[in-house]
Amino acid sequence: MKQLIGNLKGDKGIWSFVALLALFSFMPVFSASSNLAYLGHGTGNTLGYLVKHSGHIFFGFLIIFWVHKIPYHYFRSISKWLLPVVWVVLAITMIKGTVIGGANASRWLQIPFVGISFQPSAFAALVLFVFVARYLSKTREKPIDFVESLKELWLPVFITLIFILPSNFSTTALIFSMILMLAFIGKYPMKYIAVIVGSGIVFLTFFVLISKAFPDAKFFSRVRTWESRIENFSTDKPDEDDYQIEKAKIAIASGKIYGLGPGKSVQKNFLPQSSSDFIYAIIVEEYGLIGGLGVLSLYLLLLFRFVVASHKATTLFGKLVVIGLGFPMIFQAMINMAVAVELLPVTGQTLPLISSGGTSIWMTCIALGIIIGVTKKEEEIAQELKDTAKREEALQKLIDRELEEEYVLEEAYSIEDKAKNPMQAVLNK
Repeated sequence: MKQLIGNLKGDKGIWSFVALLALFSFMPVFSASSNLAYLGHGTGNTLGYLVKHSGHIFFGFLIIFWVHKIPYHYFRSISKWLLPVVWVVLAITMIKGTVIGGANASRWLQIPFVGISFQPSAFAALVLFVFVARYLSKTREKPIDFVESLKELWLPVFITLIFILPSNFSTTALIFSMILMLAFIGKYPMKYIAVIVGSGIVFLTFFVLISKAFPDAKFFSRVRTWESRIENFSTDKPDEDDYQIEKAKIAIASGKIYGLGPGKSVQKNFLPQSSSDFIYAIIVEEYGLIGGLGVLSLYLLLLFRFVVASHKATTLFGKLVVIGLGFPMIFQAMINMAVAVELLPVTGQTLPLISSGGTSIWMTCIALGIIIGVTKKEEEIAQELKDTAKREEALQKLIDRELEEEYVLEEAYSIEDKAKNPMQAVLNK
């Protein structure tokens, strides 16, 4: 075990908080999967879901270990070449996407011959954040030209978001807001950011108006869902999402301070997405306010380590990569918790590293691997500087010792005439 831990490079705080979140996830997933078990095979046995989740977590940590070994600057070039591949995969998903887990949106793509489904939008977000960090960290001899940045930065961004928007508005909004934050931190001019925000609002309005003109088109089928969610959030009109929110609030209220106990949740049997979108409500019901605040604290501590890692990074690309990959992870967790307590409308965002699901866990682990790779590089640089200082100190001590010995020898072999006998120094020699 010590040897294994010794092979884990990078920020040990990030490793620790990620491991705690992953270990904690087993009991909520095991408990909250009962609804899926009844719908799936009518027995209510959730052991299979626990084994599946364990496999996802185990493979996710292998991904972190493999990715953190890769020098993070390699991803600078990889993101540029992966972006066209992402567009192709997203286009295929729009045409042949599947619906899984009781969701009502075609966001998943089935891998042929393997039988594994994955959500391409999560992978697209990962590639896009690194791509934006790459552009913002480029060394320039003159200030950023807006027209040039439209072609090199914003055109690829908007192409990617257009592919994601029809099936997943919440993910599109999260990605776009995080890119704007990244652009601000990367010192992209504020006046240009304002233009981009305005353009995004205009495009979204145009998209909604087109959907009104073609209400039966499959491409615009999710627009009605967005409208109903926003309308129901602002009014008391009951619908399916309101049903989920009500059950989530009942679960949170039932938990009180200490909770009902592990596995003793009642509302898990009524919440359609109890093991993914609304798992936080089940956590609070079973572990109480203490458990809910504990999970929130772990995410905030992880955010703190991301800030520290970004501050320690010696390159602008490293700083932006940590922010671009780490902050969306935490904001996604906050959105998931806010939905459970009805601070936000239903979005479909999972709780990173806790909710069940292979794609979301693995994409999160790739992002964590890259972040830890950045901290590993800075750790290696710090260790190298420390070793260099030690070598210089040892060399200086060696030189001082040699000079001291030489001085002693000169004193011992001195032929300076200090005796009355002129030959005494030679005789002593």
